[in-house]
Amino acid sequence: MQYFQNQIKKEIQKNYGDCDVIFSAAPTVETGHISIPCFHLSKIRKRAPKDIAMELSEVIKPLSFIDKVDITGGYLNCFIKKDILFQTIISEVLTKKETYGSSQSGLNKTALIEHTSINPNASPHVGRARNAIIGDTIVRLLRFEGYQTEVHYFVNDIGKQIAMLLLGARKREQVTFKDLLDLYIDMNQQIKENPDLEQEIFDLLYQLEHGDETVKAQFRNLVNICIQGQTSILKELDINYDSFDYESDYLFNERLEEILNELKSTGRLEEDVEGRYVLNQSDYNLPMKSPYFVLTRKDKTSLYPLRDIAYTIDKVKKNTDRNIIVLGEDQKLYFKQIAAVLDLLGYPSPEVIHYSFVLLAEGKMATRNGTVVLLEDFMEEAYLKANAEIQKRRDYADEQTAKAIAYGAVKYSILKTSNDKNVTFDWNNALSFEGDSGPYLQYSLARIFSILKNCENIEDLNPDYSLLVEKEELELILELGRMNEVIALAAKTLSPHIIANYLYGLAQKFSRFYHQHSIINASSEELKAARLQLIIAVKQVILNCFHILGIEPVETM
Repeated sequence: MQYFQNQIKKEIQKNYGDCDVIFSAAPTVETGHISIPCFHLSKIRKRAPKDIAMELSEVIKPLSFIDKVDITGGYLNCFIKKDILFQTIISEVLTKKETYGSSQSGLNKTALIEHTSINPNASPHVGRARNAIIGDTIVRLLRFEGYQTEVHYFVNDIGKQIAMLLLGARKREQVTFKDLLDLYIDMNQQIKENPDLEQEIFDLLYQLEHGDETVKAQFRNLVNICIQGQTSILKELDINYDSFDYESDYLFNERLEEILNELKSTGRLEEDVEGRYVLNQSDYNLPMKSPYFVLTRKDKTSLYPLRDIAYTIDKVKKNTDRNIIVLGEDQKLYFKQIAAVLDLLGYPSPEVIHYSFVLLAEGKMATRNGTVVLLEDFMEEAYLKANAEIQKRRDYADEQTAKAIAYGAVKYSILKTSNDKNVTFDWNNALSFEGDSGPYLQYSLARIFSILKNCENIEDLNPDYSLLVEKEELELILELGRMNEVIALAAKTLSPHIIANYLYGLAQKFSRFYHQHSIINASSEELKAARLQLIIAVKQVILNCFHILGIEPVETM
């Protein structure tokens, strides 16, 4: 639809000057194909919206593709000649192929995205997967828009949790990734029974932060075991990273001292009664009990926020056009505190995506007590259930297909929900081949593959689009034409659910068309050719959306 909108906009601006022309979808295909609300122009020109719509109707009528116009209230509804509509949209889809839907808004631009950053103390639980899945989809979306991207993983390798693991690991000859969760749970229990162990943990942290080479090596080795294990699980979901940045590296360079000196020069850095460096943020009206942001311990060794400030500034200094971070909703206040520090020092803060929790029947998941659903177990359960569903439909289920359906179901269940809402994961809905689910979308695509397999010489089609007169055909083509605006909005707002919801709507429209109108047995070869070309375009748009959402297509289900 972008072509038609651009032509209409040019024609209006010839008469109205460089004004903003807004487009919206008409409520139904019977009321129009493109709608222009005239209320904002009404305010500018001091005339009633309906009068503006009347005037614009005369302006755009000469355009060769306009069939007719209709005015409803302050809306100008435009009808496009159907043969031109189909020809233009299908030709654009099949010419651009893998890039259809992209405005290339990121061409010659860069983006840095930090996501996942799970504490390296155990195998991740399902709740943590939402960060990685959202982050990976944003990466794919920005690459689709033409951005050169870097994906960063900030490894929080200093904290008390890591020291606890190291203390427990020292009593074992060898520690594997599989051991870490049990070791973490066991150490928590030991500390409850013997609080004196806390001092040994703090001693390890002291040795690390004061450069003990043996302890540094032990920390890094244990952390790397965990990171390799965590990322191998995520790699199964085709989630990958370009850079692993270690928090501990900031202990052994001059960056923290430089930032403290910069903060001192602002007059906002103070020492509290305990001797800690704290930053007075009272001018920023943050919703917290105390306006002081604690940056160091009383011995002036750094706390996590100071190291995070240094890391965030280093990311900003990379001069990327977009600097993005994915954080849980429980980090909202903390991020505002970090953003206030950056503002004080004259740096822009990253674009932040806050996401809510993933819930199962047990509620929110936590690692400390061992009451978790591990992501790798969850993925295995999804695989087994997908495998069983496939076997209901045919005699066998190959591993690749079952995994594609299982992992697609997990991803789609998370991505279809807006970032700010909780995801309540339900196995029956997620793995259903009907309704708003990943398998339903994959099944819709598999239907198209199946139809095309039974047709010969598809590349020689010379369709007559004037034969496509059915309402369902028109609804489908208009939905294909919406992809550009959907992708643009999702990229602007960093909202993957916009694409997921669009894809479901497209699949529904395809299903209605498929069930009501024959393709292979159309009433004529000419009509068959036109419908085949239409579903080839549908296939391409679904594939493009799958690529962005990280869902693997399946040709046979």
